[in-house]
Amino acid sequence: MKEFIGMAVLKILGLLLAFVFSYILFLVVCSLFVDSKKEYEKHSKFYRVLLNGATSIAIKIMRIRLHVNGIEKIPPDTKNLLFVSNHRSNFDPILTWYVLKRWQPAFVSKASNFKIPIFGRFIRKCCFMAIDRENPRNAIKTIQKASELLKKGEVSIGIYPEGTRSKTCKLLPFHNGVFKIAQKAEADIVVLAVSGTEKISKNYPLRHTDVYIDVLEILPAKQVKETKTDIIGEHIKTAMKNHLG
Repeated sequence: MKEFIGMAVLKILGLLLAFVFSYILFLVVCSLFVDSKKEYEKHSKFYRVLLNGATSIAIKIMRIRLHVNGIEKIPPDTKNLLFVSNHRSNFDPILTWYVLKRWQPAFVSKASNFKIPIFGRFIRKCCFMAIDRENPRNAIKTIQKASELLKKGEVSIGIYPEGTRSKTCKLLPFHNGVFKIAQKAEADIVVLAVSGTEKISKNYPLRHTDVYIDVLEILPAKQVKETKTDIIGEHIKTAMKNHLG
């Protein structure tokens, strides 16, 4: 009987390993069909499904428990939204695009993220855009492209006004020019607050991590269009500070 149980366990483990290997191989093959240097202007539903599926597995492996509040505030049937959030960890966009998968957010991200194996190519097919932090002229081109995609309703756009991660978890100065994306596209701004992501690397693998993604408010497109970007930035920063403490 013990030998039978042992053989059964080995077979199950073998099948599990075979499935994992086949799944990873499938993702690798799919990634090979993506031009790693091209910025796509058409969103791929197929690659979005692959991206969300792989993200779901990663969340379970990393022992992350997501707590989402206020998502009912977001208009359910539009992709013409600019998602704005604070930035504490490299996990922020990953968990945010998963939570907001209904709205298909494409993030404006640093160029190095597009070099990540498999994921880097998948996000390209989902209209994510690299921004050149060192060249303001190129950065403006990226903002223009993001506003065009947003206006067409091809995807929603995700942006971090701080421009980089805050290692102290205190809000960094905002780059208010990013709010022009919403102004040019005549889009609502969805203000988010993320906390807990900074603990994932410290907790894993011994402990789970609770991550909170809260929808604070929606700024209507008309209000955004009629308000200066520095005032928008100050309003959003205050809302985040009040919520995050």
